[in-house]
Amino acid sequence: MFVKLLCCLCSVYCLGNQYVNANLDDGPITTTPMGVFRGSWMETRRGRRFESYRGIKYAEPPINELRFQPPKPITRYNGIVNATDQGVVCPQPLPPRYTIDEDCLTINVYTPGRNRSSLLPVIFYLHPGGFYSMTGRTDFAGANYLADKDVVLVTSNYRLGSLGFLSLGTSYAPGNNGYRDQVVALKWVQTNIRAFGGDPNLVTIAGCSAGSVSVMLHMISPMSKGLFHRAISVSGSPTSKVPSPSNRLDLAYKQARIVNCPTNDTRALYDCLKTKTWKELAGSFEGFYEFGSDPLSLWRPVVEPDFGQERFLTMEPMDAIREGKMHAVPYLISMTKDEFFWKAFCKVFCFDMISQLRKAYLGDRELVNDNYTADRLGKLYGDSITAFPTHRLANLMCRHSSQPVYYYEFAYLGNQSHYRDPDTKKLLGVAHHDDLLYLFTLSYRYSTIEVSDSTDSKMVDFMTQIWYNFAKWGNPNGDPNANCGKLEISWPPMLPNNRRYLQIADELSIRENLFEDRFKIWEELYPIRY
Repeated sequence: MFVKLLCCLCSVYCLGNQYVNANLDDGPITTTPMGVFRGSWMETRRGRRFESYRGIKYAEPPINELRFQPPKPITRYNGIVNATDQGVVCPQPLPPRYTIDEDCLTINVYTPGRNRSSLLPVIFYLHPGGFYSMTGRTDFAGANYLADKDVVLVTSNYRLGSLGFLSLGTSYAPGNNGYRDQVVALKWVQTNIRAFGGDPNLVTIAGCSAGSVSVMLHMISPMSKGLFHRAISVSGSPTSKVPSPSNRLDLAYKQARIVNCPTNDTRALYDCLKTKTWKELAGSFEGFYEFGSDPLSLWRPVVEPDFGQERFLTMEPMDAIREGKMHAVPYLISMTKDEFFWKAFCKVFCFDMISQLRKAYLGDRELVNDNYTADRLGKLYGDSITAFPTHRLANLMCRHSSQPVYYYEFAYLGNQSHYRDPDTKKLLGVAHHDDLLYLFTLSYRYSTIEVSDSTDSKMVDFMTQIWYNFAKWGNPNGDPNANCGKLEISWPPMLPNNRRYLQIADELSIRENLFEDRFKIWEELYPIRY
């Protein structure tokens, strides 16, 4: 079976439960160099009790004069901080059942305990959402699976949409503030995580989709040097088809028009946007939809002009990788089998559907409303948005990183998925985000996968094991000097001339050249020097 592990599951508990006599009503308290935090108790799916500290503010509210500005870190907390409530969501077009507020720069820490003989590896997870939605809250990134491993999990919020990524190419709005938020959160981890039982010298940054893009950017940002030691990118990459711009005036003008701000002067535009409420800005998301435009990929990183400020991104990511100007760490990269297979946005064939793409994906067949056309257009869309950029990232990194790169395809279709046929309710493919179902509890939409003999339950064990192995040793195979936690198959690093990857499906298998036949057309249309 695909999830057989040469592991000692009992090792998770071998250090014992030092809190057996604690009153469940009394939350744990942790004292760090910056302050004192009162948390709460939570329980994993296997019944392991762990500590939860949620909604801790790591930066001053980015409001008034701090809106559109780099985050201002909090350096000291007064009194005992109540870290029992997971806090608010950053402004975005979420349903009203969530408390949304601009004062949203918070961090969450989940730890199995601090009374250990050694510090534990830390996973710092950056949430997906296209840089305009989602959150690091428990219901979007619950720790109930990973906390069965001896690992400290950290999640956080960062500013989204125009509030996080306004970029005018000027000294007062150079851009990338959402990424700067992430840097401040990573620095908070370096200062405080030891008190929670985590090793500040063993931090893995991980992210999915937009979070995955962020992970790669931290690997080349001068601001992020020394803040992490492994990296995991799931279904997302900034190494796209075209270079990163130096500003996003196009988006700023669009935002200005939606909320009735001037577009003839960037300073006037900036000053006007500062007067708008966050509800006006976050609530204007649908206004970004235009014929041939896809908000899923609007807010991209910018290579900041030098105005004397500390710059998050100083050069094009692909150039930085080729020139070795990066913080090389062991790297785990993945994509799902079908990504956005159900989504055929009009842009795909209205603008990018040149003759070569049409022939490659449709074989010059007519566009008709049938399953074949839908499948091919879905692949075209998914390849354009996610799969091809991820392919390009893996192929660049395996050539230029001094550290090992591991590549996998998540092809397991379980009992849940992020897409069901709206008519039949059947699962049709392994969608974007589907591997997250076996790493985090996503209670905003899905029920917890209980411990059982089901393949879904075993997949939770498998996925959390490879993430733990990688966070601990920089190798998803596990400790090379012990059998505990090892996989049943030897997963080799990806090499330039031997591009092997692990396919995670009903069975595990080592394969070569992931979807490269399909990506050949994109390489021809958008050639780069690898």
